[in-house]
Amino acid sequence: MATLIDNVGVDAKPRHPEKQKREDSPVLRKPEWIRVKAPVSKGFNQTRDIVRSKNLTTVCEEAACPNIGECWDKKHATMMIMGDTCTRACAFCNVKTGLPEALDAQEPQNVAAAVFEMGLKHVVITSVDRDDLSDGGGEHFAAVVRAIRERSPETTIEILTPDFLRKDGAAEIVIDSKPDVFNHNLETVPRLYLSIRPGARYFHSLRLLERVKERDPEMFTKSGIMVGLGETREEVMQVMDDMRSAGIDFITIGQYLQPTRKHAPIDRFVHPDEFKSYETVARAKGFLMVSSSPLTRSSHHAGEDFARLQAARAAKR
Repeated sequence: MATLIDNVGVDAKPRHPEKQKREDSPVLRKPEWIRVKAPVSKGFNQTRDIVRSKNLTTVCEEAACPNIGECWDKKHATMMIMGDTCTRACAFCNVKTGLPEALDAQEPQNVAAAVFEMGLKHVVITSVDRDDLSDGGGEHFAAVVRAIRERSPETTIEILTPDFLRKDGAAEIVIDSKPDVFNHNLETVPRLYLSIRPGARYFHSLRLLERVKERDPEMFTKSGIMVGLGETREEVMQVMDDMRSAGIDFITIGQYLQPTRKHAPIDRFVHPDEFKSYETVARAKGFLMVSSSPLTRSSHHAGEDFARLQAARAAKR
């Protein structure tokens, strides 16, 4: 059994106050196929410096992504807008929870400046959930997309949004800002929502992605799930069918990794062969693009995958 150091000191304010009274769950030792090297490269340091200089938050850091070393070395960073504090308390997520601060009016321009300085050909923008805002942050999201378009018109934009639950009209504002890819993750199978994603609703999230296609049939849609939380193979297959019914183009499937002892425990580490099997099935079900591996994350290799997504659509026409 491996030990895991929680990301909060004895005197520090906990990142997840709502989880502090939970019993510690066991932490499984990682198999060889999911271990990554510590980030130490020159490219990593340069990306970190740009992020710091623009006062930006990245999901790479906040969600403790295992691919940060590889991505930042290539100057690929996923910007997380609307602060570093989420109003939800999902059992799997390492992003800080609590009452967020007011939106930063300069953030759209700061993000656009960072994208320009990094010379990104493809950028992924995500955010925390902002249930405290009347539109869930929809207009702010759209402002970031517009700012990037103005500063870097050749850059393709992928957004990974919240569900905008009970925020009428918010999703439409974001869709109408015309990102190239609209991503919203279902995260897990419906049976596990109450324990893993209690603030969300499976069919609302599915319907959100369906509405994207209804409003703009040419916009690519994308969604992902984690495995290793206790789901069955049959349940994963059903999620695939649900996604295809909603017209989703691109599915990602990755291994859940437990951030701290207070988070949902890992049920098992899924073998790479099983991920390959999921990929085969997903392609047979008609997805234009599939990324399925232990280290797959929504924004990992996003630029290369977007090019493949475009090629796959063109080949079908």
